[in-house]
Amino acid sequence: MKTEKISEKYSCVATCPMRNVIAHFANKWSMLLLVILDEFGVMRFNELSRAIPDISPKVLSGHLKTLESVGLVKRILYAEVPPRTEYELTVLGRSLIPILNQLSAWGREHLNDITKSLSSKHQ
Repeated sequence: MKTEKISEKYSCVATCPMRNVIAHFANKWSMLLLVILDEFGVMRFNELSRAIPDISPKVLSGHLKTLESVGLVKRILYAEVPPRTEYELTVLGRSLIPILNQLSAWGREHLNDITKSLSSKHQ
């Protein structure tokens, strides 16, 4: 009985927030991009690339496109030579920042415990 309710709750992609919404930005790069855009405001692609030196341009571009497609990031293309593209958070994206800040605070509070747990499992 309990597993039927769980299955019903999480099986429908269209109504399950974890599968339908959060999956689009619940990864290390997307959340980091959102936090950086919140902190620094409007940024160009190369600025974002320099802010996260261990992300490849292809991966950065893909995550920015995903964040734009779900309405969290706005892409502004200027018809200049050379073309200039800027990224900024949308109102919807800014509404997510307090939650990401809470997650970050939780991570800071529990980082030592998580690190200890991980290291004990690898011994």
